[in-house]
Amino acid sequence: MNLAYLPSPSQGVWHLGPLPIRAYALCILAGIFTAVWLTGRRWDAGGGRREDIADIAIWAVPFGILGGRLYHVLTDPELYFAAGKQPLHALYIWDGGLGIPGAVALGAVGAWLGCRRRGIALADFADAAAPGLVVAQAIGRWGNYFNQELYGRPTHLPWALYIDPANRPTDSPTVALYHPTFLYESLWDVGVMALLLWLDRRHHTKWRRGRLFACYVLAYTTGRAWIEALRIDHANHFLGLRLNDYVSLILFTGALVYLITSRRPSSGDDAPYPPGDDQENALTSIADDASGRERV
Repeated sequence: MNLAYLPSPSQGVWHLGPLPIRAYALCILAGIFTAVWLTGRRWDAGGGRREDIADIAIWAVPFGILGGRLYHVLTDPELYFAAGKQPLHALYIWDGGLGIPGAVALGAVGAWLGCRRRGIALADFADAAAPGLVVAQAIGRWGNYFNQELYGRPTHLPWALYIDPANRPTDSPTVALYHPTFLYESLWDVGVMALLLWLDRRHHTKWRRGRLFACYVLAYTTGRAWIEALRIDHANHFLGLRLNDYVSLILFTGALVYLITSRRPSSGDDAPYPPGDDQENALTSIADDASGRERV
């Protein structure tokens, strides 16, 4: 018998009259607001306009939520469209089920649309947003804690997570303690955020033009690989591996190839993130002044 373990929350939904307030949704929203705030600070510190980030987020966030849900439904269709299932539940985002690869992929499409409106390079925005994006994932993972879902194999470690009988696997209804994989991933994400901020501060010009975002992909997918090995929730398998493992491998490989093949930044990459035409004109004026001084 374990003397120490992590308790699960007694409830994940509160009601204000007929309106349900779901902890999962609150965690997702808290992650989004934190990401927008941190990205705005980084953009502002780089010489950009913070309001640009809010404008881009208006496009990126809805696309990201839609992409996350589509990824979940398309990779596990039997949860909603098999015999005896209810297809309408595929729309129930508040019950959980947002796939991070899909959220990032379609969120990038929304970000691209927002960047086009502001005359901003998507790669520059991605570098500014990478630390905020991964900390949003760290916060959002706590929604799984309140839903008592996506936990790992049974364990007797002191930090084992207690799961209520109603949320335990059907093949082990008497086993109460499991690996808190939501916590593992959340802590890993915080570590990835710290790594990205350190890289950006210590080697600022080296990690531009999408390279810092590629580092985020490398670090996140590495952690996701060992966390997936612990999880026991439903997942489609191919050749003994979960589908998410293959997605992580593809993303890891793509990010690594990009880092290897992308050109080294030129001296012009020392400039702040280019937020728009006004800032670009200002930077051009500074460059012209410097050139004039050299000729003198």
